[in-house]
Amino acid sequence: MDMQGRAGLAFSSDNEDEELPMTRPIMLFSGALALLVLTACTQPSQTQNAPKAEVIDPATGQPVIAGPDLTGTAPRTPGKTITTAARPSPAARTAAEFDTTTREQKAAAAAPPAAAERRLGATVASLGDPSQPGFWIKTPLAKSEADGRIVNPENGKSAKVRLIPLGGPASGGSQVSLPALQLIGVSLTDLPTIEVYGN
Repeated sequence: MDMQGRAGLAFSSDNEDEELPMTRPIMLFSGALALLVLTACTQPSQTQNAPKAEVIDPATGQPVIAGPDLTGTAPRTPGKTITTAARPSPAARTAAEFDTTTREQKAAAAAPPAAAERRLGATVASLGDPSQPGFWIKTPLAKSEADGRIVNPENGKSAKVRLIPLGGPASGGSQVSLPALQLIGVSLTDLPTIEVYGN
């Protein structure tokens, strides 16, 4: 019997199971595959419910306060600061206790710029984390971490600071270190508009 005859015999039976011999295994396989896909789609992601790991700021060694995930925030460059001020005591409660910069460091930060600086823009300033020592500003006006200067246009006082990028629109506010705000003559409870310059 030739191949066509054999194929014809398989399909000539009155029994439905013999009519299409490959239909049942294909249907079983398709059903199992659909069940597997549905099971995979309904399983919760392990990362979805997992607790977030504590993030440590490399510049300060302190845990970073959890907040919204900000897109466009450049990573911190460890070890680059304007001053090497000591970390405040964990028991610090007053502005004087949090400000660990020396007179020499304050004088260096208040010195006029040695080179030309480029104005990055104006921003509303608020007090940043007082436990982070030194002179710095976290601002959306900075695209990368670099040295810069902040100026209080009300009195002309300025402070040399470390510019640290902060996610958000350029019109968003900035966080300034306690010593830097004091150096430019701003009350720690005010929200002044200051000018930001980059080198």
